[in-house]
Parts: sequence; structure tokens; C-alpha cells
Amino acid sequence: MIFIDEKILKYSIKNSDPPSNLLNDLERETNLKILQPRMLSGNFQGRFLSFLSKISKPKSVIEIGTYTGYSALCIAEGLDPNGVIHTIDNNEELTYIQNKYFEKSNYRSNIKQYTDDAIKILPKLNITFDFAFIDADKINYINYFEIIIKKMKKGGLIVSDNVLWSGKVLEENSQDEETEMLKKFNSMLKKDKRITNLIVPLRDGLSISQVN
Repeated sequence: MIFIDEKILKYSIKNSDPPSNLLNDLERETNLKILQPRMLSGNFQGRFLSFLSKISKPKSVIEIGTYTGYSALCIAEGLDPNGVIHTIDNNEELTYIQNKYFEKSNYRSNIKQYTDDAIKILPKLNITFDFAFIDADKINYINYFEIIIKKMKKGGLIVSDNVLWSGKVLEENSQDEETEMLKKFNSMLKKDKRITNLIVPLRDGLSISQVN
């Protein structure tokens, strides 16, 4: 489901700052060589993540779901010069393309990768974060959020992707486990007094939660 009229989206992209050539190359290679390329954040969402990062200037970032590294590189554009992005993905086969583009970027020394189950790694990170991006298996969104929020600074941002799930969150009594979990997740964020939450209907839906 497209939430923004395609012509309006193209106009918005045309009149916004473009991604770097490196990001364009990464998007192209992902589309050509990697299964499920739709999982990539992509041009417009990537610019939005970069913008949020540049506004908040994070020093410590946690990302759940590295995929091919596109979103990490976008967030890195606003990272404090001495900041670190800790990015986790359980798919070891993707590390080659991540490393290829991290090495070509200006942020190699600012990105630390972990290849394992995020539920196992997160509790071991004795770090306070000021920016988080969740874009992994939807079944564990609530688990990820509950672990991460306890490690967040006041005023920090937690951005969660795919919260509109191609519009399937509107379905009543869905038999799809991921859809039902995302509906539960969205409802939880709305009621959570620890955060101020906003769902942005950009691409597949982004939830932006600021820690109170």
C-alpha cells in the first residue's frame, strides 16, 4: 500500500536533498543481488532518518536490523564525530555487503557490527543510547523496545519501522501473527507514559518515540 500519492512522493524527492552516490550504489546493489530488497530503507525514508539524526546529533546509537547497512549510513550522517552506531543483524551472509559500503564511507570507525540474535546481544551492552532504530522481526518489537528504553537517555529518540505494515494493521481479527503483534505494539506505544509518540505514514510507517 502506498500511503502518499506517487506523484506527490516523486515531487517531494525531486525537491529534497538527494542521497549520496555511495547510498545510491548500495541501493542499486541491494536491489540487484539481495533477496527482499524492499527491506531497504530507501531514498526518502533514508533522508528522513538522516534528518532526524542531524537534528538530534546522537553520540550513541543502537540499530536492530542492519540489513545491507543503508539505514546505518543514513543515521551516521548526523552522528557526533566521536559517536558510535551499534548495529545488530542475525544474517551473517549480509556482512560482506555491509562491510563493503561501510569501508567506502567516512563512518567505518563509527560503526560497530554484531552478528547474532539481538535479544541475546542487547542485555550485554552496558551503554546508554540517545537514538535507536528498530527494523527487524516484528514478533519481537515489544521485546526490543522494552530492553532499549531502559538504556535510553531522556529526550532520546526510538524510531520503529514498518508500523503500518502495508495497511494490514487496519484489519480486524487478522490471522497473521506479525500484523497482530504490530497492532499490539502500536497500541502499547500510544498508552506508554514513558514516551511521546508519533506515527508518520512515510513508506511503511515510522513510529517516532521520544523518551520523556
